[in-house]
Amino acid sequence: MNLENWNSCRLPAAIFFWKLCKTRKIGKLKTELIVRVKTMGIQIFADSASDLPLSFFKENHVHLIPLTVYVEDKSYDDLVGIDPKEVFRLIRAGVGTKTSQPSPQYFEKLFTDLAKSGDTGIYLAFSSELSGTYQTAAMIAEQVKEACPDLDLTVLDTKCASIGYGLVVKAAADLRKNGAGKEEIVRDAAFRSKHMEHIFTVADLDFLARGGRLSKTSAFFGGLLNIKPILDVEDGKLIPIEKIRGRKKLLHRMLDIMEKRGTDLEHQLVGICHGDDEAAAEEMKQLIEARFGTKQFLINTIGAVIGSHAGPGTISVFFLNELP
Repeated sequence: MNLENWNSCRLPAAIFFWKLCKTRKIGKLKTELIVRVKTMGIQIFADSASDLPLSFFKENHVHLIPLTVYVEDKSYDDLVGIDPKEVFRLIRAGVGTKTSQPSPQYFEKLFTDLAKSGDTGIYLAFSSELSGTYQTAAMIAEQVKEACPDLDLTVLDTKCASIGYGLVVKAAADLRKNGAGKEEIVRDAAFRSKHMEHIFTVADLDFLARGGRLSKTSAFFGGLLNIKPILDVEDGKLIPIEKIRGRKKLLHRMLDIMEKRGTDLEHQLVGICHGDDEAAAEEMKQLIEARFGTKQFLINTIGAVIGSHAGPGTISVFFLNELP
C-alpha cells in the first residue's frame, strides 16, 4: 500500500505510526513520515494573500489556495504561476495588474476531496472586507455538506491580511505539528485574528487611489508634499490612521504606534512585509530590534495580490496587541 493510501485510511495514529516504523528507510523519508503522523486527520487551508513563502506551504503541509493575478490579458495563480518580484517589476514598468478570488468550482472540488478523505479541515481565510474569498468558500462549503454530510470543515474569516494573516496560519500549523486538535487550533486562530495589528505605509499614493482606498486628489497633493499615510486593518477593513511628512518621521511614528498597541514585543514573532524593498524591511527590523529588543521576525515580500493594490515600496509590520 502506498503512502497516499495509508494517509487516507482511518486507522488510529498509533497503529499507523507502528507500521511505518517497520520500514528500513531512513533520513528524509523518515522525517516526512513522522510529519504525516503528526498532521494526519487535520488539513489546513490558506490563501496566497497570507504572503507566506511557497516553501512554508510545502514544508508545513498547508494547502495553498492561490488567488488570481491578471497581467494585461494573461492570468496567473498567485505565488505558484508568477513570482511576486516579477509582478513588482511589471508594475514599475507601467504594466497594469488586477486580481480576483478563486472560482466556486475550485472550492467545490477542494472541499469534496476533503469530504472523501475523511479528514477534518480548517480553512483560514483572507479578510472578508478585502476579498470575496471567504464568502464564496463558506457558501460552497454549505453546498458540499448537503451532498457530503460527513464533511467536517471550519471556515474562519481571519479579518487579517498579508503577513498578519500569515502569522495566524503559521501558529495554526505549529499547533497541529505539536499535536493540538481541531478545536484548539480554531480557538487559537480566532484569538490571534482578533488581536492581530497591521500597521503599514505605502510609497506611492496612486496605488491606493486606483483601488478606491484614497481619493485621486489626496493622492496628487500627498505626492507633491511628500506626505505618506499610516494605515491599519480594523475588523478586516483598511483604515487610514494619520499622515506623516518625511520618511524618517514616518518609520519612527510606526514604532510609536507599535509601542502603544503591542504587548511584550520583545518575545513576540513580529512580521514585516515589503513591496520588493528588502533594504527598507531590514531598516525596519533594526529599528524594532533596537527599540523593543525583539528577537524573532518573519520577513517576506508582499505577494502579487496585495502588492497590486499597495504598490512597490510598501512597508508593513504585524504583531499582537494581546498574547494567547
